[in-house]
Amino acid sequence: MLKHTVLIAGIGTALPLAHAAGAADPSAITALEKITVTGSNLRATARAGANPVQVISAADIAKSGKSDLPDLLRSLSANSGNSFNEQFTGSFSAGTAGISLRGLGQRNTLILVNGKRVSNYATAQNLQETFVDLNSLPLRAVKRIEILKDGASAIYGSDAIAGVVNIILYPDYNGVETGITVGRDFATGQDEKTLRLLAGHGSLEEDGYNVWFAFDAQKRDRLDKSQVAWLKDGDFRGYPGGDLNRNVTNYYGTDPTNRFPRVSGPLADTDYATINPEKSGRVWSYNPADYSTLIPGIERYHAALRGTLKLNASTTAYAEFLFSSSRSQQIFGAPLTISSSLRAWDAKTQALVPISNVLPVGHPDNPNSTPTPVNATLFDLGTRYKSDTVLFRRLLAGLKGTTGNWDWDISGAYSDSRMREYATNFVNRYAFENLLKSGGYSFTDPAKNTRAVRDSLRLSTLRPAWYRIATLDATTGTELLELPAGPLGFAAGYQLRRESMNSRTSDAVETGSELRPALNIINGARTVQAAYAEVNVPVLRSLSLSGALRADHYSDFGNAFSPKLAIRYQPLDSLVLRGSVSRGFRAPSLPEITNSTGVSYGSVIDPLDPVTPNRSVGITHLTVANPNLQPERSTNANLGVVFSPTATTSVSLDYYRIRQSNIIGTESAQYIVRHPEQFPGRVVRDAQGKLVSISQQFVNLNRRTTSGIDADLKQVVSFGAAGKLVLAAQWSRLLSYREPQQAGGAPVEGAGNNALGSLPKWKGTSSLGWETAQWSSTLSWFHTGGYKQTVKDKDDTPDRVRSYNTFNLAASYKGFKRTTLTASIQNLTNRRPPWDPSSDGFDLTQADPRGRVFTIGVDYTFN
Repeated sequence: MLKHTVLIAGIGTALPLAHAAGAADPSAITALEKITVTGSNLRATARAGANPVQVISAADIAKSGKSDLPDLLRSLSANSGNSFNEQFTGSFSAGTAGISLRGLGQRNTLILVNGKRVSNYATAQNLQETFVDLNSLPLRAVKRIEILKDGASAIYGSDAIAGVVNIILYPDYNGVETGITVGRDFATGQDEKTLRLLAGHGSLEEDGYNVWFAFDAQKRDRLDKSQVAWLKDGDFRGYPGGDLNRNVTNYYGTDPTNRFPRVSGPLADTDYATINPEKSGRVWSYNPADYSTLIPGIERYHAALRGTLKLNASTTAYAEFLFSSSRSQQIFGAPLTISSSLRAWDAKTQALVPISNVLPVGHPDNPNSTPTPVNATLFDLGTRYKSDTVLFRRLLAGLKGTTGNWDWDISGAYSDSRMREYATNFVNRYAFENLLKSGGYSFTDPAKNTRAVRDSLRLSTLRPAWYRIATLDATTGTELLELPAGPLGFAAGYQLRRESMNSRTSDAVETGSELRPALNIINGARTVQAAYAEVNVPVLRSLSLSGALRADHYSDFGNAFSPKLAIRYQPLDSLVLRGSVSRGFRAPSLPEITNSTGVSYGSVIDPLDPVTPNRSVGITHLTVANPNLQPERSTNANLGVVFSPTATTSVSLDYYRIRQSNIIGTESAQYIVRHPEQFPGRVVRDAQGKLVSISQQFVNLNRRTTSGIDADLKQVVSFGAAGKLVLAAQWSRLLSYREPQQAGGAPVEGAGNNALGSLPKWKGTSSLGWETAQWSSTLSWFHTGGYKQTVKDKDDTPDRVRSYNTFNLAASYKGFKRTTLTASIQNLTNRRPPWDPSSDGFDLTQADPRGRVFTIGVDYTFN
C-alpha cells in the first residue's frame, strides 16, 4: 500500500486550443461538448486550460505526406535534440524511434495511447534509456495526437518531466476506407510502400455497439552509406576538418607500416599521410562506408481492434487490442578485426577476459623468431549482418459510466514488447584460439583458408529480450458544487502497475564463444502504486486556479511526491494568460537500478595513445547498474499568453524552465581518459599502452537546467467558394541548457552547440496550405538551426555546423467519387545534411541522409 498521505487537490487541467472571438459568452460555453484532454482527468470544454498543448489531427497527418509516426513527430519544434530514430544503427535498440521533448532525452518524454501507458521497448537505448518505440504504434487508427509541452508527473507519474505525447485512436468508426502509397528516393534508389485499411460498423447510440479494425503495412528498402553519393567514398578532405576516412589494418605489432606482405579483400595500398598527416609510409586500408547502414530495411505490420458496448444508459464497456510485427535488417559492420583489444565474456566473473592476438613462433604468418602480435581483418568470413524481429501487444479492457454526478472509468491492461536479434558472420573464440595456436588459419593469404576452416570460425547468434507492463487504473470525477464563477471540478484516481524487463545476451556470449561481444544484460521487475487527485476552482468568470497532487510508491527505490499548481486568466475574450509550477520525477529505469551489465564500443580522443596521440581511438565500455540510485527530480515552470483576435487567428507564446537534480548517468568517458588519476583502476591499457577499456557505473550526478520559448501561430483566410488559405507555424527557441559533464564539475552551456549532444537554439516548422472543395495542397518548411562545434581534434575543424532547411510539398485531389489521390515530395530542394566532422559527416539526431523523395497514393472509401 502507499506509505504516504493520500492526495488532495487537483491539476492545471485542460489545455488551450484556439479561441474564438465570442467564446466568452456563458451560453456558448455550456453548449460545447466536454472532453478529457491530455494532462488532466477532469472533463472540461476545449476552450479551458492552463498549459500549452499542440494538437495534430488525422487531417493534419494526411496533409503532411508522412508515412509513419516517427517521421511525423520528429519534425516537432519541441523535439529539439538528443532523440534517435532508425538512423541510430549502432545501438542495442536498432530499428527503433523515440522522441525527446526539450532535448531531455527519450526517457523524459512519456508516450501514451488513449491516455494509458504502453510497454517500453524490449531493450535499452544507450544501455539505460527505456522508451516506447514509436515504430510499434499504428498510424491509420490515429484520430489525433496531443503533445503536452509541460511536466505532467502530477497526473501520469514518472517519465513526464519534459512532456507527454498522447496518441488518441478513434473512439468509434463506421464505414470502410483503404489506400496504398508508393515512394522512391531517386538519388539513392530506396523504395517504400505502404498499405492501410480502416473498417468499422455500428452506432453506439442507435445500435448499442461499435467495432472497428485498422491495419497498416509498411515496407522500406535498406539504405547503406555506399548508396549516398557524397558519403560513399569516405573522402572528406575537401570539407573543413574533413579527412580520408579509412580503416588501417593487416599489420604486425603496433606499426601500421609494418604491414602484411600481400593485399587481401577490399584493402588498398595507401599513403599513411593521407589518413594521418603526422605519419608516413605505406599501409593497407579499406573504406568503412562499404560496411555501414544508414537506415535499416524494414517490414512492419500494425493492427488495431476496438469495440464498445453500451450496457445501459449510463454504462459502457470497451476493449481494444493493439498488435504490431516488425522486422529490420542492417549491416552490423565490417568483418571482425583481430587486435590487442580482443576480448570475450566470462559469465562466472561477469568480466571481459583478453584473447590473444599473438602469432606463436612457427606460425606460417609469423616472419619473426619471437611471438608477434597482429592486427588483421578477417575479410574472408564476410560482412556481419543483423536483423531484429519485434512483436508488440497491448490489450486493454474497461468499464466507464456515470453514477449520479460522478463520471468514472476502470480499466486493466497488459502490454509487452518482445525482440529477437539475429546476427551472422561473427567469430567463434574457441575455433579462433585453436587455429591461432595450430597455424591452421592464414591471416596474410586468406586464399589458403578452406571453406571448412572459414565455416568453423563463423558464428551466428540469437539475442532475446522482452519488456512487460500490467496496469490497473481507476479514475473518477465530478463537479462538487456550483460556485458563483462556475462549477468546482474534482477528479481522483488510483493506479497499480507491474513492470518487468529481461534483456538477455546470446548463448554464444554467455559461454564465452563470441569474440568482441557487445551485451546489455538486464533482468529486473518492480511494482508501482499511485494515488492522485486534482481540482479546478473558478475564482472569477475570467480567472481559475487548479492544482494536483500525486503520490507514487516504487518497490525498488521508495516514494515520489508530485504537486502542481496552475492559473488561467482571461481578461478579454481574445486574450488568455496562463502559468503553472510543478514538481516531477523520473524513476531510475530498470537497466539503471536492477541487475544489469553492459558492454559497448565507442571512441574517445586519447592523448596517450602510442600510435596516434590526440586522435580518436576505439574503446570498450563496461557499464553496471547501481541499486542505490535515487530518482531524478524536477521543478517545472511555464508562463504563456494566447491571443485570438478573431475566430480565424490564434497566436501563442509560452516560456518554460525545467530544473532537474540527481541526473542519472555515467561520468564522461573523455574526462576519465584525460584524468585517469581521479578514477583508479577504471582505465585499462594493453602492454603497448593502447587504450582498451573503461569501467563505469550509473550514479546520481548533477543538476540540469533548461529554458526556452515556444511560439505557435495559425491564420486562416477564406476566399469563399474559391477556397481558403491556412498559415501555421510552430517555433521553439532554446535559451539555455546547462549541465556539468562530470560529477562536481562546473555547468557547461549546451544550448547552440554539441557539448551535451547537438542542441540547436532554433527549431521550427511552418506551413502554407490551400484548400478547396476538391483540392488540398500544403508547402511545409522545416528549419533546424546551426550550432557550434565544441569538440575539435583538428585545427581546421569548422566553428559551426550550418543550419538545415528542408521543404515538403503535399497535395490531394478528391474530384473522383469516393476516391482521393495524393502526391508528395519530401525534401523538395534535395538538400544535403549540413557537414559535421564530429559525427561522421552529418548528425543523425538532426538530419536525414535521403534526398528528394517522391510519393504517390490513392485512397478509396466504400461508405
